[in-house]
Amino acid sequence: MRANLQALVIDDEPDISSLLAEVLRQEGWEVTEAGSAEQAFNQLTDRSWGAVFCDIRLGGPQDGFAVLHQFKQQMPAAPVVLMTGFGSGLGALDASSFGAYDYILKPFGLEEIQSISQALKEQVFNYQRRRVRSPVAATRYQPALRVIGRSAAFINVMKQVGRFASTDLPVLVTGESGTGKEVIASSLHSRSSRRDFPFITVNCGAISAELIESELFGHVKGAFTGADRDRQGLWAAADKGTVFLDEITETTQAFQVKLLRALQQGEVRPVGSNETLRVDVRVIAASNRNVEEEVAAGRFREDLFYRLNAVSIQLPPLRERREDILLLARSFAERVYSLMPPVTFSVEAIELLQRYPWPGNIRELENAVVLATALCDGAIRAGNLPERVRNYSSQVKAESPSIVESAREFVALSAMEGRYVKDVLMHTNGNKQAASRLLGIDRKRLDRIIKRHNISLSS
Repeated sequence: MRANLQALVIDDEPDISSLLAEVLRQEGWEVTEAGSAEQAFNQLTDRSWGAVFCDIRLGGPQDGFAVLHQFKQQMPAAPVVLMTGFGSGLGALDASSFGAYDYILKPFGLEEIQSISQALKEQVFNYQRRRVRSPVAATRYQPALRVIGRSAAFINVMKQVGRFASTDLPVLVTGESGTGKEVIASSLHSRSSRRDFPFITVNCGAISAELIESELFGHVKGAFTGADRDRQGLWAAADKGTVFLDEITETTQAFQVKLLRALQQGEVRPVGSNETLRVDVRVIAASNRNVEEEVAAGRFREDLFYRLNAVSIQLPPLRERREDILLLARSFAERVYSLMPPVTFSVEAIELLQRYPWPGNIRELENAVVLATALCDGAIRAGNLPERVRNYSSQVKAESPSIVESAREFVALSAMEGRYVKDVLMHTNGNKQAASRLLGIDRKRLDRIIKRHNISLSS
């Protein structure tokens, strides 16, 4: 069995390649190294690979995605782990959609590689039959709307999206208002086999209880006052495509019964009709409420919840993905109008944007940046931002005096370094890999700082 533990490491940085290879050898793998995509292609069919670790940015005309595509075409059972020091939500979505086993960020920790190694070894030892998605040409994918972000929290979400997009399973997307649930739904649709068919969004909270059934399922002439002709519903209009039911928890239980029937039987009955219509749609539902609490309170049907909850995706609030705030802000500014050079942000404006908690999440950030862009002269400054954003900074400073003020003396720079690094580690719950990315340093330097300041998260 051990003869099947063959691993291929592809990275144009010899130090990283050697380090990863050594970790895998300690885990029991027989490792082969390649410094480019071309070298990897030459070894593609040499043996049955049980693990392929490939950097995305390789020194040559071909990148890691080219390696992934080639392996999925010629050796579809080989699991490919893509590695990158420039992670993004779109990159995670692409990797998962194209069939990557995982998408990991550099610098990665020893524990992360060991965990992936153990999972892959179990597949080999137990002869588990892997489910492999058929690769689809990237040119057929529709671009996902506003998939912007590189924080670990957002990347994890997009990895889920990529994994489940190719299935027909219903998906329940939850998260606070303004976190981008429609963007996730659109991404699921655009990476699915239904992408060439309609994607129809229905805001359940914006349609009255009396009209929602007619809106979704249609009606026949004379079904009610004002129904002067037959009308096709949005459900039938989305045939072979996707229906996105936003704010699903705002519907009545009477409608929920009819929605459950449509999901279970794949057919709808227009209002006033005795005939049913067969309709093939995938359903993605979303809510900014805790749906389980709504079920427990009797406001949402339990059977419908379990039907919709085949796949559950929880979106993090913007305050938990602060690394993405400036990326999103720049994107929103560019959409208002195009300037040469493009709109810039002052240091103070950036600090205010990143400090504010954004209770309205991405939607609130977009509104604030659009307003600031309209008011600015090519550079967004603190004064261009909404008053609530500016005042929040003043309030925080008033309630939380700085280290210098609270100590009533200047603090040594080395002490500031130790305190700051400890704060970052506490923010990441001790995850050194995430802390390294936030601090902009490599893992070795972080370990030296921890050792130098004797930092312990248990205290």
